[in-house]
Amino acid sequence: MLEDKNPQRTSLEELGEFGLIDHLTQHFELKQPSSLVGVGDDAAVMDFKDKKVVVSTDMLVEGVHFDLSYMPLKHLGYKSVMVNLSDIYAMNAMATQITISIAVSNRFPLEALEEFYEGVALACKLYNVDLVGGDTTSSNKGMIISVTAIGSAEESKIAYRKGSKPNDLLVVTGDLGGAYLGLQVLEREKEVYKVNPKSQPDLEPYSYLVERQLKPEARKDMVELLEKLEVKPTSMIDISDGLSSEILHLCKHGGVGCNLFEDKIPLDPSVISTCEEFKMDSTMIALGGGEDYELLFTIDQADFPKIKGNPNLTVIGHMTEKSEGVHLITRAETKIPITAQGWNSFKP
Repeated sequence: MLEDKNPQRTSLEELGEFGLIDHLTQHFELKQPSSLVGVGDDAAVMDFKDKKVVVSTDMLVEGVHFDLSYMPLKHLGYKSVMVNLSDIYAMNAMATQITISIAVSNRFPLEALEEFYEGVALACKLYNVDLVGGDTTSSNKGMIISVTAIGSAEESKIAYRKGSKPNDLLVVTGDLGGAYLGLQVLEREKEVYKVNPKSQPDLEPYSYLVERQLKPEARKDMVELLEKLEVKPTSMIDISDGLSSEILHLCKHGGVGCNLFEDKIPLDPSVISTCEEFKMDSTMIALGGGEDYELLFTIDQADFPKIKGNPNLTVIGHMTEKSEGVHLITRAETKIPITAQGWNSFKP
């Protein structure tokens, strides 16, 4: 939270840009063999030898992607890394390094940025990635974060959005809709707080949903699981903008259609109960919610026995000929065309 309960507020002006970078990154150690030179020189130096390098960049803007009235800065630092690592794992690759650039206004003291970098450090430690560079600068208002994630994989193991073919099975990791509902709970409590600042929200019944929103986990474990099961996805994407949008991406890039079965979509019990409370349709939340950072991928039918019965993986549909279109097969066995319902940052 931005309410600084610690009376100590060290102005960033006192340190200057390079002093700030040195201060925030002094405890980051390089652990990846591919990291030769990290923070402190004009550029990072990495050596991936015979592997292919994958790179992804995302930008997070205060007021668009996050709200500091309920997003703790440590959680924000952690989530900023997860958002980018997820893109690397969605290539069936392993993340090895990140760079972080931030722009902040003068309302942020040094202590606030230390909290943010605590979250970054925790993410780096748990996911075994190195912080090897970045930048800091000033902002006229608010906070802007840009993270670049770097990873590697053998060329034969990389999974692209293209590659699926008719009759491939559509598979998803984990469960869907929790992050979006966590956001709805936090937004509701924010409005209550505006009316009555003395009220204390009871978030315990929504702990799973709130954690899915504030502290998501990238699915490195699923990439490792697929390797162990000897399953190579024919196509793959991460679910950041909602299931419907991601399915359409796979279909567009693969030149195929899809049948998604409503009764197969994995939902946590708390998602179902909270949807009832908010009078929302759980299927629509899963289709359009976004920010779950689960992996959506296709596999050849011959690989089905390898994943059958695995609690981490759910077959939710299959790919078809492009001419058949992209449809949701409802519980009543009716076919409804799937349209993009997910996050669009340029939508008013």
